[in-house]
Amino acid sequence: MTTYRHTLAELRGELRQLLLSGAAVALGVAFLIASVGGSGALVDSFGQSAAAEVGPGDIQISRPAADGALDASAADRARQVPGVAALAPRLSGRGGLLDAEGRPLDQDAVVSAVAADPGLRWQLLGSGRWPAAPDEVLLDDATAQRLGVRPGADVRLTRADGTPATARLTGTLDGRGAPSLSGHPVIGVPENAVTRYAAAPVTERLDVRLSPGTSATRTVDALREALGATGPAPEVHTREVSVRDATRESGTLYGVVLTAALSFVLIALAVARMVVGNTFTVVLAQRTRRLALLRCLGADRAQVRRLIRRQGLLLGVGASAAGVLLGLGICGAAQAVLAAADLGPVRLSLTPSPLVCALAALFGVLLTLLAVRGPAKAASAVPPIAALDDAGHGVPAGPAARVRAAAWATVLLTGGAALVVLGALTAPPLSLLAVTTGAIASFFGVLRLAHRLLPAAVALLGAPARRLGGTAGRLAAQQLRRNPLRTGATGSALLLGVTVMVGAVTALDITSDALVPAVSARQPGVFSATGAGGGAVPAGALTALAGERELTVTPVRSATVRVDGRDTVLAATDPARLNPAADGLDRARALTDGTALGGLDDGRTLTVTGRDGLPGTTLRVESGRSALPFALQSGATLLVTPATLDRIAPGAPATTVWITPAPGTDRPAARRAVDRALAGHRLVVTDTAAQAETLRSLLDRMMLISMALLGFSVVIAGLGVAAALVLSISERAREIGMLRAIGMTRTQLRRMLTLEALLLSLATALLGTALGIGYGWAAARSVTATLGTLGGPPVLPVLGALVLTVLTGLAAAVLPARRVSRMTAVDAMRST
Repeated sequence: MTTYRHTLAELRGELRQLLLSGAAVALGVAFLIASVGGSGALVDSFGQSAAAEVGPGDIQISRPAADGALDASAADRARQVPGVAALAPRLSGRGGLLDAEGRPLDQDAVVSAVAADPGLRWQLLGSGRWPAAPDEVLLDDATAQRLGVRPGADVRLTRADGTPATARLTGTLDGRGAPSLSGHPVIGVPENAVTRYAAAPVTERLDVRLSPGTSATRTVDALREALGATGPAPEVHTREVSVRDATRESGTLYGVVLTAALSFVLIALAVARMVVGNTFTVVLAQRTRRLALLRCLGADRAQVRRLIRRQGLLLGVGASAAGVLLGLGICGAAQAVLAAADLGPVRLSLTPSPLVCALAALFGVLLTLLAVRGPAKAASAVPPIAALDDAGHGVPAGPAARVRAAAWATVLLTGGAALVVLGALTAPPLSLLAVTTGAIASFFGVLRLAHRLLPAAVALLGAPARRLGGTAGRLAAQQLRRNPLRTGATGSALLLGVTVMVGAVTALDITSDALVPAVSARQPGVFSATGAGGGAVPAGALTALAGERELTVTPVRSATVRVDGRDTVLAATDPARLNPAADGLDRARALTDGTALGGLDDGRTLTVTGRDGLPGTTLRVESGRSALPFALQSGATLLVTPATLDRIAPGAPATTVWITPAPGTDRPAARRAVDRALAGHRLVVTDTAAQAETLRSLLDRMMLISMALLGFSVVIAGLGVAAALVLSISERAREIGMLRAIGMTRTQLRRMLTLEALLLSLATALLGTALGIGYGWAAARSVTATLGTLGGPPVLPVLGALVLTVLTGLAAAVLPARRVSRMTAVDAMRST
């Protein structure tokens, strides 16, 4: 008991110095709980969206995708099964929507049946009412906004035979209720009107509502027997089983999302560990004489280590408990915000389970114990004779230890740098692994040399600080350079946060700058136009496009023929008119009559069966696969010369047109010319640049999320800077008293502490930014090496990281500056 009382007494005496370190651990634990809760809620939202698409029916009947759709008689047989109160077929097909000028949208719409029984409607109504008549329809929210229509307005669309029609819009569908249809225009119509707007609709599923009191299990067996009597039995499941199957993939998704979230959490916790370890190192260095007195009184090294570890255990327990409460508070606040938001069919719960809270608290305790392990080992090595040392500082390491540390740091730094360079100069897939391994190794080498690098950086920044800050500036720069070990330890955590943040945003931005242009620049053209339903492009449309001087038009002709007994799509075009940067264009230009460029087979001779009584022929496929046939024409696997296609399939029509702006014409002007030429034709126009912008938007969102989450690590590191400054005040109490005695004002003392924090954070930010840009550039280079393009680091995000770091350092100086300004000369001189 005496030992534990002594441990508590020691901890209470150092509580103020350790409070900020405990706050770092608490923030890390809270971040862990919030991340796990947020990841679980994100995955749960996908699961609930998938479950919402199952619908309210008691039983669902469907076929595996490989077996095709349900036959028309399945619904009639299912209705005859006892216990079936109502049944609704999920009919769907392809339809068309027209804009205000009568032009078709650049994407076919999905015509979806709205069940006549309200209890079997699986779609989510966003606004308005359900359609009741054949000339009434629903549109999804996005398409209604795109067309600029609201419930009650008329909508122009096409009938199943392709003729235009007009229908009344009764309401809109919330796309969140049907995630499988996301990205497609959706037309909801009464189930008896599907054939009016969609040619050859199919029955994807049958939704069944049971009579009250009917056993779902027995009805499932009866339905299987009835539906399997005339052919392969379809899949018949209760709603519970269907929901479970729909959300099954959430387990894998949860692992991916949780891994991504925990990677940021682990960085934050690593920063917290460094803060705790550095703080204990400084505190124990100030208690060197007291520890030596314990050794004089008979305490051995093991007892000293146990004493310090118990203090770390108590600190970890208290900080983890506070972190759990903080994490619960964050989740509760987020839950209140989500409760007021419209999430459609999703009902999220961010409340973490007791197991998550317990594991997070345990992780916080273990992290603290791990952090104090090194300082405890060093403190136990204090010899009893150190009790005679009035300075009260830690015993410096011996020459052999310093040589070993320098050698190990050099090995890590040089070996890691070599791996980074090797990864940046080699091709994927091992290049990224080499860069990652090298970056981690070299950064650990930098951390081991931080006590040399950061004071050197402070020396460079100290000149303007001395000129602008006067006496306070000179003292601030001198203090950081005079205590290199403390400067390096204080800035290490901040250095980690800044390096990872800048490295992540640099890698994402450079990758975005390389990938996004490649998505569109290597396509055969800027725009592609295809016939509605995959049919031929009308000759009038080709003539109209060719008449626009702002456009370079390249038709692609195609035909389906029998090649080695299989239906194969052959495509042919004039490669001289395609985008010169398109992949495989040089090989396409080298094709001769009787040869082909293959997307699947290569280096073979294929037998082509003649069409319409024509004699057969052979094709020699050039060695080396190419994606150009796929890019030119959807479904094509072989690219041949126009002469070869004329011989195999005379009169093959143009099914795709690739369009490129003429020299001197920008993309918006070219798009206006395309719209003008195709005003009277039903063609689907795709903009490859729009696809590239979608990719850029995704990468930009990833960058913002990364900066926000990694910024949390910088904030935690700021607590370490504040803790180090607070500890330095206690250590420099006599020095501060002397400064006050010789006339230094409180304002000058506050300025001195603020400049110390500013110089340290600025030096750390500059070093971390340089490392982050290097690591990020190498990582992006390893991923985009085959694209041949590489940009520079993002200016605004890097400047944002610099500003955040400097502001964090300034905020960390507020508490220490207030404390030092309250010290009087007499009180400071009395401190020991």
